Amino acid sequence: MTLSRRAMIAAGLATAAAPAIAAVGKGSSNAARFSLAYAPHEGSFASRGGLLEQIAYAADQGFTAWEDNEARARPVAQQEAMARALARYGMTMGVFVASMPKWADFRPLLGANDDAEREAFLADVRSSVEVAKRLNAKHATVVTGFMDRKVPQDIQTGRIIDCMRRAGDIVAPHGLALVMEPLNTRTNHPGVYMQSIAQGYAVARGANSPGVKILADVYHEQIQSGNIIPTLDACWAEIGYIQFGDNPGRKEPGTGEINYANIVRWLRSRNYGGVIGMEHGNSIAGREGEDRLIAAYRAIDKA
Repeated sequence: MTLSRRAMIAAGLATAAAPAIAAVGKGSSNAARFSLAYAPHEGSFASRGGLLEQIAYAADQGFTAWEDNEARARPVAQQEAMARALARYGMTMGVFVASMPKWADFRPLLGANDDAEREAFLADVRSSVEVAKRLNAKHATVVTGFMDRKVPQDIQTGRIIDCMRRAGDIVAPHGLALVMEPLNTRTNHPGVYMQSIAQGYAVARGANSPGVKILADVYHEQIQSGNIIPTLDACWAEIGYIQFGDNPGRKEPGTGEINYANIVRWLRSRNYGGVIGMEHGNSIAGREGEDRLIAAYRAIDKA
């Protein structure tokens, strides 16, 4: 089968195909750019084609950032093609996942008595540095694993702080920050160690590294703790990255109970200039859902 020019770009097979990136999405809306760096991901605009086509379409709709949890697992050629596309459109790369638990096995136990899982975690961190350089990414997501019911929680906290300090020493010289993601235990992730932004704040303060910050996912925080804006305010010094998703359902703003317009106003008051990951699905399938997604972000961006 003959490869299309777009497929050639995705595979990084021919630099001559690069102009095709610029052509994708032309003739659509060419909409005004959003005032904040909301970051869609592959799947947000699935009807528009593959990864590079979706990036192009997002740029054409006014989005100025992109997020890709799966980037570390992609072939190097595809990582490089994505980086070229983002650079062409002037889009900022958001997070990719540097280390993620094995959900079915309830591991790693980073606070356990055995060092092996901490060393494996640090190996993931080391291997993520080159990925970050390739993508021009400044933040990478880590999840601090599961609770070990055999070890007192305070001891686990101390060990995880030590582990994150070591991780920070690995990434900080490269201008990369690991953002620890607290996850809710009530709906999605029972048994995880880090369950709130406040807990992440304690670990980040203990690690005391520019390479260790918090990923404040508003969806998870609303389920687990609530009190969103006061929590963000109290922990602001250690928050490195933000993600949106409404609750219940983890879909676009306006489909649940979270007042994202107020959160956007508060972020503006703090002069937040970082990426806001759109860490959620679309409430409606197909192009109708994609249009609704864009409209939802236009609505809160006007706040």
